[in-house]
Amino acid sequence: MQERIVRAVAGTLVLISVLLSIYVNVNWLFLAGFVGVNLIQSSLTKWCLMTDILCKLGVPK
Repeated sequence: MQERIVRAVAGTLVLISVLLSIYVNVNWLFLAGFVGVNLIQSSLTKWCLMTDILCKLGVPK
């Protein structure tokens, strides 16, 4: 369940940042870049802050 939530949050943040960069300011693309870097980091280190937050909230794995 946690993996699905993490992927949904990451995808939502990327889509929101792209839309904001089109309609508000191009600097919102830094948010999409930040999400991408965090996804790469979590794949290499097997640690994700969002997963830790979801564990503390009581979301089942």
